Amino acid sequence: MPTVDDVLEQIGGFGWFQKQAFLTLCLISAALAPIYVGVIFLGFTPNHRCRNPGVAELSQRCGWSQAAELNYTVPGLGTADEAFLSQCMQYEVDWNQSTLSCVDPLSSLPGNRSLLPLGPCQHGWVYDMPGSSIVTEFNLVCADAWKVDLFQSCVNLGFFLGSLVIGYVADRFGRKLCLLGTSLVTAVSGVLTAVAPNYTSMLVFRLVQGMVSKGTWMSGYTLITEFVGSGYRRTVAILYQMIFTVGLLGLAGMAYAIPHWRWLQLAVSLPTFLFLLYYWCVPESPRWLLSQKRITQAVKIMDHIAQKNGKPPPTDLKMLSVEEDGTEKLSPSFVDLFRSPTLRKHTFILMYMWFSCSVLYQGLIMHVGATSENHYLDFFYSSLVEFPAGFITLVTIDRVGRIYPLALSYLVAGAACLIMVFVPHDLRWLQILLACGGRLGTTIVLQMICLVNSELYPTFIRSLGVMVCSALCDLGGIFTPFLVYRLMEVWKSLPLILFGVLGLTAGGMTLLLPETKGVALPETIEDAENLRRKVKPKENKIYLQVQVSEGAGA
Repeated sequence: MPTVDDVLEQIGGFGWFQKQAFLTLCLISAALAPIYVGVIFLGFTPNHRCRNPGVAELSQRCGWSQAAELNYTVPGLGTADEAFLSQCMQYEVDWNQSTLSCVDPLSSLPGNRSLLPLGPCQHGWVYDMPGSSIVTEFNLVCADAWKVDLFQSCVNLGFFLGSLVIGYVADRFGRKLCLLGTSLVTAVSGVLTAVAPNYTSMLVFRLVQGMVSKGTWMSGYTLITEFVGSGYRRTVAILYQMIFTVGLLGLAGMAYAIPHWRWLQLAVSLPTFLFLLYYWCVPESPRWLLSQKRITQAVKIMDHIAQKNGKPPPTDLKMLSVEEDGTEKLSPSFVDLFRSPTLRKHTFILMYMWFSCSVLYQGLIMHVGATSENHYLDFFYSSLVEFPAGFITLVTIDRVGRIYPLALSYLVAGAACLIMVFVPHDLRWLQILLACGGRLGTTIVLQMICLVNSELYPTFIRSLGVMVCSALCDLGGIFTPFLVYRLMEVWKSLPLILFGVLGLTAGGMTLLLPETKGVALPETIEDAENLRRKVKPKENKIYLQVQVSEGAGA
Protein backbone atom coordinates (compact mmCIF):
# COMPACT_ATOMS: atom_id res chain seq x y z
CA MET A 1 0.00 0.00 0.00
CA PRO A 2 1.40 3.44 -0.95
CA THR A 3 2.30 6.05 1.65
CA VAL A 4 1.92 9.81 1.30
CA ASP A 5 5.59 10.16 0.28
CA ASP A 6 5.14 7.44 -2.35
CA VAL A 7 2.17 9.27 -3.85
CA LEU A 8 3.94 12.66 -3.71
CA GLU A 9 6.83 11.23 -5.74
CA GLN A 10 4.33 10.56 -8.53
CA ILE A 11 2.14 13.69 -8.35
CA GLY A 12 4.86 16.19 -7.42
CA GLY A 13 6.65 16.81 -4.14
CA PHE A 14 6.83 20.54 -4.75
CA GLY A 15 4.41 21.32 -7.54
CA TRP A 16 1.98 24.17 -8.07
CA PHE A 17 -0.14 23.18 -5.06
CA GLN A 18 2.82 23.12 -2.66
CA LYS A 19 4.19 26.42 -3.98
CA GLN A 20 0.80 28.07 -3.57
CA ALA A 21 0.43 26.63 -0.06
CA PHE A 22 3.93 27.82 0.88
CA LEU A 23 3.36 31.38 -0.35
CA THR A 24 0.06 31.44 1.55
CA LEU A 25 1.27 29.96 4.83
CA CYS A 26 4.58 31.84 4.96
CA LEU A 27 2.61 35.00 5.84
CA ILE A 28 2.19 33.43 9.28
CA SER A 29 5.95 33.39 9.79
CA ALA A 30 6.21 37.09 8.92
CA ALA A 31 3.35 37.94 11.29
CA LEU A 32 5.19 36.45 14.28
CA ALA A 33 8.00 39.04 14.09
CA PRO A 34 6.05 41.98 15.65
CA ILE A 35 4.96 39.74 18.52
CA TYR A 36 8.41 38.31 19.15
CA VAL A 37 10.50 41.51 19.08
CA GLY A 38 7.92 44.29 18.86
CA VAL A 39 9.00 45.51 22.29
CA ILE A 40 11.89 47.33 20.56
CA PHE A 41 9.35 49.87 19.29
CA LEU A 42 6.32 49.35 21.55
CA GLY A 43 8.50 49.64 24.66
CA PHE A 44 11.03 52.18 23.42
CA THR A 45 12.42 54.36 26.25
CA PRO A 46 13.27 57.88 25.00
CA ASN A 47 15.35 60.47 26.83
CA HIS A 48 13.29 61.89 29.67
CA ARG A 49 13.41 64.23 32.65
CA CYS A 50 11.18 65.21 35.55
CA ARG A 51 8.15 67.31 34.72
CA ASN A 52 7.91 70.41 36.91
CA PRO A 53 5.11 72.97 36.40
CA GLY A 54 7.17 75.67 38.14
CA VAL A 55 10.08 75.17 35.75
CA ALA A 56 7.76 75.43 32.75
CA GLU A 57 6.34 78.74 34.01
CA LEU A 58 9.80 80.17 34.78
CA SER A 59 11.10 79.08 31.38
CA GLN A 60 8.19 80.79 29.65
CA ARG A 61 8.66 83.99 31.69
CA CYS A 62 12.39 84.13 31.01
CA GLY A 63 12.14 83.07 27.36
CA TRP A 64 14.63 80.23 27.74
CA SER A 65 15.48 77.88 24.90
CA GLN A 66 15.11 74.18 25.65
CA ALA A 67 18.88 73.83 26.01
CA ALA A 68 19.01 76.68 28.52
CA GLU A 69 16.10 75.26 30.50
CA LEU A 70 17.78 71.87 30.74
CA ASN A 71 21.13 73.40 31.70
CA TYR A 72 19.61 75.50 34.49
CA THR A 73 17.10 73.05 35.98
CA VAL A 74 18.13 69.41 35.38
CA PRO A 75 20.70 67.79 37.71
CA GLY A 76 23.57 65.67 36.36
CA LEU A 77 22.96 66.77 32.77
CA GLY A 78 25.63 65.80 30.26
CA THR A 79 27.33 63.30 32.57
CA ALA A 80 26.98 59.73 31.29
CA ASP A 81 27.60 58.24 34.73
CA GLU A 82 24.83 60.36 36.24
CA ALA A 83 22.05 59.62 33.75
CA PHE A 84 19.88 58.46 36.63
CA LEU A 85 20.06 61.93 38.19
CA SER A 86 18.97 63.75 35.05
CA GLN A 87 16.17 61.28 34.26
CA CYS A 88 14.78 60.33 37.66
CA MET A 89 15.68 63.11 40.12
CA GLN A 90 14.86 66.80 40.46
CA TYR A 91 16.09 69.70 42.55
CA GLU A 92 13.96 70.23 45.65
CA VAL A 93 13.50 73.89 44.79
CA ASP A 94 10.44 76.13 44.79
CA TRP A 95 10.65 77.38 41.22
CA ASN A 96 7.80 79.83 41.78
CA GLN A 97 9.72 82.05 44.23
CA SER A 98 10.30 85.56 42.92
CA THR A 99 13.98 85.72 44.00
CA LEU A 100 15.04 83.37 41.18
CA SER A 101 16.75 85.20 38.33
CA CYS A 102 16.54 84.28 34.66
CA VAL A 103 20.32 83.85 34.39
CA ASP A 104 21.42 80.72 36.24
CA PRO A 105 18.57 80.87 38.80
CA LEU A 106 20.14 78.32 41.14
CA SER A 107 23.21 80.53 41.72
CA SER A 108 21.08 82.90 43.81
CA LEU A 109 20.35 80.13 46.35
CA PRO A 110 22.67 79.47 49.32
CA GLY A 111 25.39 76.93 48.56
CA ASN A 112 26.45 75.72 45.14
CA ARG A 113 24.38 73.49 42.88
CA SER A 114 26.02 70.25 44.07
CA LEU A 115 24.75 70.86 47.63
CA LEU A 116 21.09 71.37 46.69
CA PRO A 117 18.77 68.61 47.88
CA LEU A 118 17.44 66.16 45.27
CA GLY A 119 14.20 64.19 45.26
CA PRO A 120 12.29 61.83 42.95
CA CYS A 121 10.01 63.15 40.23
CA GLN A 122 6.64 64.23 41.65
CA HIS A 123 4.68 65.32 38.57
CA GLY A 124 5.59 62.70 35.99
CA TRP A 125 8.11 63.04 33.17
CA VAL A 126 8.76 64.94 29.97
CA TYR A 127 9.74 62.63 27.07
CA ASP A 128 11.81 63.64 24.05
CA MET A 129 9.78 61.63 21.57
CA PRO A 130 7.40 62.69 18.77
CA GLY A 131 5.10 59.69 19.19
CA SER A 132 4.35 57.39 22.10
CA SER A 133 5.25 54.02 23.55
CA ILE A 134 4.02 52.00 26.51
CA VAL A 135 6.88 53.65 28.43
CA THR A 136 5.65 57.20 27.83
CA GLU A 137 1.98 56.37 28.37
CA PHE A 138 2.32 54.37 31.57
CA ASN A 139 5.51 56.12 32.84
CA LEU A 140 7.56 52.90 32.89
CA VAL A 141 10.83 54.60 33.83
CA CYS A 142 13.07 54.91 36.90
CA ALA A 143 11.56 52.77 39.68
CA ASP A 144 9.06 51.21 37.24
CA ALA A 145 11.49 50.54 34.39
CA TRP A 146 11.43 46.79 35.14
CA LYS A 147 7.82 46.68 33.97
CA VAL A 148 9.04 46.98 30.37
CA ASP A 149 11.10 43.83 30.95
CA LEU A 150 8.02 42.09 32.33
CA PHE A 151 6.00 43.13 29.26
CA GLN A 152 8.40 41.22 27.00
CA SER A 153 8.87 38.34 29.43
CA CYS A 154 5.11 37.71 29.37
CA VAL A 155 5.31 36.92 25.64
CA ASN A 156 8.05 34.34 26.19
CA LEU A 157 6.21 32.91 29.18
CA GLY A 158 3.21 32.55 26.88
CA PHE A 159 5.38 30.78 24.32
CA PHE A 160 6.53 28.35 27.00
CA LEU A 161 3.06 27.63 28.37
CA GLY A 162 1.54 27.40 24.91
CA SER A 163 4.13 24.89 23.72
CA LEU A 164 2.93 22.49 26.42
CA VAL A 165 -0.64 22.56 25.07
CA ILE A 166 -0.67 23.58 21.41
CA GLY A 167 1.21 20.49 20.24
CA TYR A 168 -1.42 18.25 21.81
CA VAL A 169 -4.23 20.30 20.24
CA ALA A 170 -2.66 20.03 16.78
CA ASP A 171 -2.20 16.25 17.13
CA ARG A 172 -5.65 15.69 18.63
CA PHE A 173 -7.88 18.01 16.59
CA GLY A 174 -5.83 18.61 13.44
CA ARG A 175 -3.34 21.12 12.12
CA LYS A 176 -5.91 23.22 10.29
CA LEU A 177 -8.29 23.61 13.24
CA CYS A 178 -5.35 24.48 15.50
CA LEU A 179 -4.15 27.05 12.96
CA LEU A 180 -7.55 28.72 12.68
CA GLY A 181 -8.22 28.74 16.43
CA THR A 182 -4.85 30.15 17.42
CA SER A 183 -4.99 32.74 14.62
CA LEU A 184 -8.32 34.02 15.90
CA VAL A 185 -7.12 34.27 19.50
CA THR A 186 -3.84 35.88 18.37
CA ALA A 187 -5.71 38.56 16.42
CA VAL A 188 -8.23 39.28 19.19
CA SER A 189 -5.61 39.42 21.95
CA GLY A 190 -3.44 41.70 19.78
CA VAL A 191 -6.32 44.14 19.30
CA LEU A 192 -7.16 44.01 23.01
CA THR A 193 -3.52 44.81 23.80
CA ALA A 194 -3.81 47.91 21.62
CA VAL A 195 -6.89 49.17 23.49
CA ALA A 196 -5.86 48.02 27.00
CA PRO A 197 -6.87 50.72 29.52
CA ASN A 198 -4.05 50.00 31.97
CA TYR A 199 -0.73 48.21 32.36
CA THR A 200 -2.13 45.12 34.13
CA SER A 201 -4.73 44.32 31.48
CA MET A 202 -2.12 44.90 28.77
CA LEU A 203 0.11 42.26 30.41
CA VAL A 204 -2.73 39.73 30.50
CA PHE A 205 -3.54 40.21 26.81
CA ARG A 206 0.16 40.04 25.96
CA LEU A 207 0.49 36.73 27.83
CA VAL A 208 -2.51 35.27 26.01
CA GLN A 209 -1.11 36.39 22.67
CA GLY A 210 2.18 34.68 23.46
CA MET A 211 0.41 31.44 24.40
CA VAL A 212 -1.28 31.09 20.99
CA SER A 213 0.90 32.99 18.49
CA LYS A 214 3.72 30.46 18.53
CA GLY A 215 1.08 27.76 18.04
CA THR A 216 -0.07 29.56 14.89
CA TRP A 217 3.51 29.63 13.62
CA MET A 218 4.09 25.95 14.44
CA SER A 219 0.81 24.91 12.80
CA GLY A 220 1.79 26.67 9.59
CA TYR A 221 5.27 25.13 9.78
CA THR A 222 3.84 21.64 10.29
CA LEU A 223 1.30 21.99 7.47
CA ILE A 224 3.76 23.13 4.83
CA THR A 225 6.35 20.49 5.74
CA GLU A 226 3.66 17.78 5.63
CA PHE A 227 2.40 18.93 2.22
CA VAL A 228 5.77 18.62 0.45
CA GLY A 229 7.78 15.55 -0.47
CA SER A 230 10.52 14.33 1.85
CA GLY A 231 13.26 15.67 -0.44
CA TYR A 232 11.97 19.23 -0.14
CA ARG A 233 11.08 19.24 3.55
CA ARG A 234 14.32 20.65 4.95
CA THR A 235 14.60 23.41 2.34
CA VAL A 236 11.00 24.50 2.81
CA ALA A 237 11.45 24.53 6.60
CA ILE A 238 14.47 26.86 6.35
CA LEU A 239 12.74 29.13 3.82
CA TYR A 240 9.70 29.33 6.11
CA GLN A 241 11.99 30.55 8.90
CA MET A 242 13.61 33.06 6.54
CA ILE A 243 10.22 34.69 5.89
CA PHE A 244 10.31 35.70 9.56
CA THR A 245 13.05 38.13 8.50
CA VAL A 246 10.65 39.76 6.03
CA GLY A 247 8.39 40.41 9.02
CA LEU A 248 11.28 42.05 10.87
CA LEU A 249 11.97 44.43 7.98
CA GLY A 250 8.29 45.22 7.64
CA LEU A 251 8.07 45.92 11.36
CA ALA A 252 10.86 48.52 11.14
CA GLY A 253 9.07 50.30 8.28
CA MET A 254 5.68 50.24 10.01
CA ALA A 255 7.14 51.48 13.30
CA TYR A 256 8.79 54.40 11.48
CA ALA A 257 5.53 55.28 9.70
CA ILE A 258 3.37 54.81 12.83
CA PRO A 259 5.19 56.29 15.85
CA HIS A 260 2.25 55.81 18.25
CA TRP A 261 2.30 52.42 19.93
CA ARG A 262 -1.45 51.77 20.05
CA TRP A 263 -1.89 52.39 16.33
CA LEU A 264 1.23 50.32 15.59
CA GLN A 265 -0.12 47.44 17.66
CA LEU A 266 -3.40 47.63 15.77
CA ALA A 267 -1.61 47.76 12.43
CA VAL A 268 0.28 44.52 13.11
CA SER A 269 -2.68 42.74 14.75
CA LEU A 270 -5.59 43.39 12.38
CA PRO A 271 -4.04 41.58 9.37
CA THR A 272 -3.94 38.41 11.47
CA PHE A 273 -7.72 38.14 11.04
CA LEU A 274 -7.04 37.41 7.35
CA PHE A 275 -5.55 34.05 8.38
CA LEU A 276 -9.11 32.88 9.01
CA LEU A 277 -9.47 32.76 5.21
CA TYR A 278 -7.25 29.68 5.34
CA TYR A 279 -10.46 27.79 6.12
CA TRP A 280 -11.19 27.95 2.38
CA CYS A 281 -7.60 28.19 1.05
CA VAL A 282 -5.67 25.46 2.87
CA PRO A 283 -6.76 21.81 3.28
CA GLU A 284 -6.05 19.63 6.28
CA SER A 285 -2.81 17.67 6.34
CA PRO A 286 -3.38 14.30 4.62
CA ARG A 287 -0.72 12.77 6.87
CA TRP A 288 -2.70 13.77 9.97
CA LEU A 289 -5.95 12.49 8.43
CA LEU A 290 -4.33 9.12 7.79
CA SER A 291 -3.07 8.97 11.37
CA GLN A 292 -6.68 9.44 12.47
CA LYS A 293 -7.89 6.66 10.08
CA ARG A 294 -9.84 9.20 7.99
CA ILE A 295 -8.73 7.56 4.76
CA THR A 296 -11.49 8.90 2.49
CA GLN A 297 -10.72 12.55 3.30
CA ALA A 298 -6.98 11.98 2.89
CA VAL A 299 -7.49 10.38 -0.53
CA LYS A 300 -9.71 13.29 -1.59
CA ILE A 301 -7.04 15.85 -0.62
CA MET A 302 -4.28 13.89 -2.38
CA ASP A 303 -6.43 13.76 -5.49
CA HIS A 304 -6.88 17.56 -5.23
CA ILE A 305 -3.10 18.00 -4.95
CA ALA A 306 -2.61 15.86 -8.06
CA GLN A 307 -5.09 17.96 -10.04
CA LYS A 308 -3.44 21.22 -8.91
CA ASN A 309 -0.04 19.87 -9.95
CA GLY A 310 -1.38 18.77 -13.33
CA LYS A 311 -0.57 15.11 -12.68
CA PRO A 312 -2.90 12.10 -12.88
CA PRO A 313 -3.57 10.50 -9.48
CA PRO A 314 -2.02 7.04 -9.00
CA THR A 315 -4.30 4.09 -9.68
CA ASP A 316 -3.68 2.74 -6.17
CA LEU A 317 -4.42 6.08 -4.46
CA LYS A 318 -7.46 4.66 -2.64
CA MET A 319 -5.15 2.20 -0.90
CA LEU A 320 -3.27 5.08 0.77
CA SER A 321 -1.94 4.17 4.20
CA VAL A 322 0.16 5.46 7.05
CA GLU A 323 3.83 4.54 6.84
CA GLU A 324 4.30 1.77 9.35
CA ASP A 325 7.19 1.86 11.73
CA GLY A 326 8.63 -1.63 12.10
CA THR A 327 10.41 -0.84 15.35
CA GLU A 328 9.07 -1.88 18.70
CA LYS A 329 6.57 0.60 20.12
CA LEU A 330 7.96 2.16 23.29
CA SER A 331 6.38 4.67 25.65
CA PRO A 332 8.60 7.76 25.96
CA SER A 333 9.25 9.35 29.33
CA PHE A 334 11.20 12.34 30.57
CA VAL A 335 13.62 10.00 32.36
CA ASP A 336 14.67 8.46 29.03
CA LEU A 337 16.41 11.71 28.09
CA PHE A 338 18.88 11.09 30.93
CA ARG A 339 18.91 7.28 30.99
CA SER A 340 22.34 6.70 29.45
CA PRO A 341 25.59 8.68 29.80
CA THR A 342 25.62 9.78 26.16
CA LEU A 343 21.98 10.83 26.10
CA ARG A 344 22.48 12.64 29.38
CA LYS A 345 25.43 14.58 27.93
CA HIS A 346 23.54 15.42 24.75
CA THR A 347 20.48 16.60 26.68
CA PHE A 348 22.41 18.97 28.95
CA ILE A 349 24.45 20.38 26.05
CA LEU A 350 21.36 20.92 23.88
CA MET A 351 19.51 22.60 26.74
CA TYR A 352 22.40 25.01 27.21
CA MET A 353 22.60 25.63 23.46
CA TRP A 354 18.90 26.47 23.19
CA PHE A 355 19.06 28.75 26.23
CA SER A 356 22.18 30.61 25.11
CA CYS A 357 20.87 30.98 21.54
CA SER A 358 17.66 32.59 22.78
CA VAL A 359 19.52 35.00 25.07
CA LEU A 360 21.98 35.92 22.30
CA TYR A 361 19.34 36.46 19.61
CA GLN A 362 16.84 38.48 21.61
CA GLY A 363 19.54 40.13 23.70
CA LEU A 364 21.41 41.50 20.69
CA ILE A 365 18.19 42.90 19.23
CA MET A 366 17.29 44.58 22.52
CA HIS A 367 20.78 45.93 23.13
CA VAL A 368 21.02 47.47 19.65
CA GLY A 369 17.56 49.00 20.10
CA ALA A 370 18.41 50.44 23.51
CA THR A 371 21.76 51.97 22.52
CA SER A 372 21.10 53.16 18.98
CA GLU A 373 20.68 56.75 17.92
CA ASN A 374 18.27 55.72 15.16
CA HIS A 375 16.68 52.49 16.31
CA TYR A 376 14.63 52.17 13.11
CA LEU A 377 17.63 52.05 10.78
CA ASP A 378 19.82 50.00 13.14
CA PHE A 379 17.04 47.43 13.55
CA PHE A 380 16.56 47.31 9.78
CA TYR A 381 20.26 46.87 8.99
CA SER A 382 20.82 44.18 11.59
CA SER A 383 17.74 42.28 10.36
CA LEU A 384 19.01 42.19 6.78
CA VAL A 385 21.83 39.80 7.73
CA GLU A 386 19.30 37.07 8.47
CA PHE A 387 18.83 36.50 4.74
CA PRO A 388 22.44 35.42 4.07
CA ALA A 389 22.24 33.34 7.26
CA GLY A 390 19.48 31.26 5.69
CA PHE A 391 21.43 30.75 2.47
CA ILE A 392 24.56 29.79 4.41
CA THR A 393 22.53 27.19 6.27
CA LEU A 394 21.10 25.76 3.03
CA VAL A 395 24.55 25.55 1.42
CA THR A 396 26.55 24.11 4.33
CA ILE A 397 24.15 21.78 6.08
CA ASP A 398 24.63 18.85 3.65
CA ARG A 399 28.04 19.76 2.22
CA VAL A 400 30.01 20.64 5.36
CA GLY A 401 27.87 19.13 8.08
CA ARG A 402 26.04 20.39 11.14
CA ILE A 403 28.42 20.55 14.08
CA TYR A 404 31.31 22.66 12.70
CA PRO A 405 29.09 25.37 11.13
CA LEU A 406 26.99 25.40 14.31
CA ALA A 407 30.02 25.77 16.59
CA LEU A 408 31.61 28.40 14.33
CA SER A 409 28.36 30.42 14.31
CA TYR A 410 28.29 30.42 18.11
CA LEU A 411 31.94 31.47 18.28
CA VAL A 412 31.41 34.29 15.76
CA ALA A 413 28.42 35.59 17.72
CA GLY A 414 30.27 35.42 21.05
CA ALA A 415 33.44 37.02 19.69
CA ALA A 416 31.46 39.83 18.02
CA CYS A 417 29.80 40.68 21.33
CA LEU A 418 33.08 40.78 23.23
CA ILE A 419 34.76 42.96 20.59
CA MET A 420 31.83 45.41 20.78
CA VAL A 421 32.75 46.06 24.42
CA PHE A 422 36.00 47.73 23.33
CA VAL A 423 34.59 49.77 20.44
CA PRO A 424 34.12 53.46 21.39
CA HIS A 425 30.62 54.85 21.09
CA ASP A 426 31.59 57.36 18.39
CA LEU A 427 32.43 54.45 16.04
CA ARG A 428 28.76 53.57 15.78
CA TRP A 429 29.13 52.04 12.30
CA LEU A 430 31.61 49.51 13.67
CA GLN A 431 29.30 48.62 16.56
CA ILE A 432 26.44 47.99 14.12
CA LEU A 433 28.72 45.93 11.87
CA LEU A 434 29.74 43.74 14.80
CA ALA A 435 26.13 43.45 15.96
CA CYS A 436 25.22 42.30 12.45
CA GLY A 437 27.94 39.65 12.68
CA GLY A 438 26.48 38.48 15.97
CA ARG A 439 22.98 38.37 14.47
CA LEU A 440 24.30 36.37 11.51
CA GLY A 441 25.79 33.75 13.83
CA THR A 442 22.76 33.41 16.10
CA THR A 443 20.37 33.16 13.15
CA ILE A 444 22.37 30.28 11.67
CA VAL A 445 22.27 28.60 15.08
CA LEU A 446 18.49 28.99 15.31
CA GLN A 447 18.02 27.42 11.89
CA MET A 448 20.37 24.48 12.54
CA ILE A 449 19.82 23.57 16.16
CA CYS A 450 16.36 22.06 15.72
CA LEU A 451 17.67 19.68 13.06
CA VAL A 452 20.65 18.62 15.18
CA ASN A 453 18.38 18.20 18.21
CA SER A 454 16.09 15.77 16.37
CA GLU A 455 18.98 13.75 14.90
CA LEU A 456 20.62 12.98 18.25
CA TYR A 457 17.69 11.17 19.89
CA PRO A 458 16.26 7.71 19.17
CA THR A 459 12.90 7.53 17.42
CA PHE A 460 10.66 6.87 20.40
CA ILE A 461 11.84 9.98 22.32
CA ARG A 462 12.75 12.22 19.37
CA SER A 463 9.72 14.56 19.64
CA LEU A 464 9.99 14.62 23.44
CA GLY A 465 13.69 15.50 23.22
CA VAL A 466 13.06 18.41 20.87
CA MET A 467 10.16 19.69 22.99
CA VAL A 468 12.05 19.55 26.31
CA CYS A 469 15.31 21.03 25.04
CA SER A 470 13.66 23.77 22.96
CA ALA A 471 11.62 24.79 26.01
CA LEU A 472 14.88 26.27 27.31
CA CYS A 473 14.68 28.72 24.39
CA ASP A 474 11.44 30.15 25.79
CA LEU A 475 12.84 30.16 29.31
CA GLY A 476 15.85 32.08 28.05
CA GLY A 477 13.49 34.60 26.48
CA ILE A 478 11.76 35.11 29.82
CA PHE A 479 15.02 36.17 31.51
CA THR A 480 16.60 38.05 28.60
CA PRO A 481 14.80 41.42 29.03
CA PHE A 482 15.83 41.60 32.69
CA LEU A 483 19.40 40.58 31.85
CA VAL A 484 19.72 43.22 29.13
CA TYR A 485 17.95 46.26 30.56
CA ARG A 486 18.91 45.84 34.21
CA LEU A 487 22.58 45.09 33.48
CA MET A 488 22.69 48.15 31.21
CA GLU A 489 21.81 50.28 34.23
CA VAL A 490 25.08 49.12 35.80
CA TRP A 491 27.16 49.45 32.62
CA LYS A 492 25.88 49.62 29.05
CA SER A 493 28.39 47.06 27.79
CA LEU A 494 27.86 44.55 30.61
CA PRO A 495 25.21 42.52 28.71
CA LEU A 496 27.67 42.15 25.82
CA ILE A 497 30.16 40.44 28.12
CA LEU A 498 27.45 38.00 29.19
CA PHE A 499 26.50 37.36 25.54
CA GLY A 500 30.13 36.79 24.64
CA VAL A 501 30.66 34.24 27.41
CA LEU A 502 27.43 32.42 26.50
CA GLY A 503 28.35 32.30 22.81
CA LEU A 504 31.93 31.11 23.27
CA THR A 505 31.03 28.44 25.83
CA ALA A 506 28.11 27.21 23.71
CA GLY A 507 30.42 27.00 20.69
CA GLY A 508 32.92 24.93 22.65
CA MET A 509 30.21 22.63 24.00
CA THR A 510 28.80 22.12 20.49
CA LEU A 511 32.07 20.45 19.49
CA LEU A 512 31.35 17.76 22.09
CA LEU A 513 28.37 16.57 20.03
CA PRO A 514 28.80 13.96 17.27
CA GLU A 515 28.43 14.94 13.61
CA THR A 516 25.09 13.71 12.22
CA LYS A 517 25.70 14.36 8.51
CA GLY A 518 25.48 11.04 6.68
CA VAL A 519 24.56 9.20 9.87
CA ALA A 520 21.42 7.11 10.13
CA LEU A 521 18.85 8.33 12.60
CA PRO A 522 19.11 6.32 15.85
CA GLU A 523 16.20 3.98 16.52
CA THR A 524 17.11 2.82 20.03
CA ILE A 525 19.04 4.12 23.02
CA GLU A 526 21.88 1.78 22.05
CA ASP A 527 21.98 3.39 18.59
CA ALA A 528 22.18 6.83 20.19
CA GLU A 529 25.05 5.66 22.39
CA ASN A 530 27.00 4.52 19.31
CA LEU A 531 26.01 7.43 17.10
CA ARG A 532 29.56 8.32 16.04
CA ARG A 533 30.00 4.85 14.58
CA LYS A 534 26.49 4.36 13.20
CA VAL A 535 26.62 5.19 9.48
CA LYS A 536 23.95 4.58 6.90
CA PRO A 537 23.86 0.93 5.88
CA LYS A 538 25.98 0.12 2.86
CA GLU A 539 23.16 -2.02 1.42
CA ASN A 540 21.09 1.10 0.78
CA LYS A 541 23.81 2.58 -1.45
CA ILE A 542 24.22 -0.68 -3.38
CA TYR A 543 20.46 -0.89 -3.86
CA LEU A 544 20.32 2.62 -5.28
CA GLN A 545 23.16 1.84 -7.66
CA VAL A 546 21.36 -1.28 -8.86
CA GLN A 547 18.20 0.71 -9.44
CA VAL A 548 20.06 3.34 -11.47
CA SER A 549 21.81 0.74 -13.61
CA GLU A 550 18.55 -1.12 -14.22
CA GLY A 551 16.88 2.14 -15.24
CA ALA A 552 19.73 2.92 -17.61
CA GLY A 553 19.55 -0.55 -19.11
CA ALA A 554 15.84 -0.26 -19.62
